[in-house]
Amino acid sequence: MGTPTPGIMMGTYLTTEPGYLVIEEDGRKSQLAISEILRAIDMPALTYAQVGAIKTLANLTAVLIRTLISRDILDEQFLEEGEYDLAAIVQTIEDMGGDFGEPDLTVT
Repeated sequence: MGTPTPGIMMGTYLTTEPGYLVIEEDGRKSQLAISEILRAIDMPALTYAQVGAIKTLANLTAVLIRTLISRDILDEQFLEEGEYDLAAIVQTIEDMGGDFGEPDLTVT
C-alpha cells in the first residue's frame, strides 16, 4: 500500500447511503461509516441509555400532563385556547418516542 494522497482527486464522487458516505474513484466504490466520522471529531455523544431516557422523559411528561388534567389543575380552556395546544404537546411527546395514552416509564 502506498502513501495516501491528501484531498479529493478529480473524478472522485461523493454520495450518501443510509449510514454511509460513499466514495467513488476510478469506477471503484467504497463506503465509510458515518458513525466512524462522527466518532473521530470528538463531539459529545449520547450513550445508548441516554437515548432511551429521552423516551422515558417524554413519557414522564405525559404522566404529569394527564395527572394535572385529571385533578382539574389544567383544564381544556387552558390547553386549547391558551398558550398550549394539547394536540401539539401529544405530537411532540410521540415524536420523542413517547406514548401519551400508555406511557412506559422504564429506561431501555
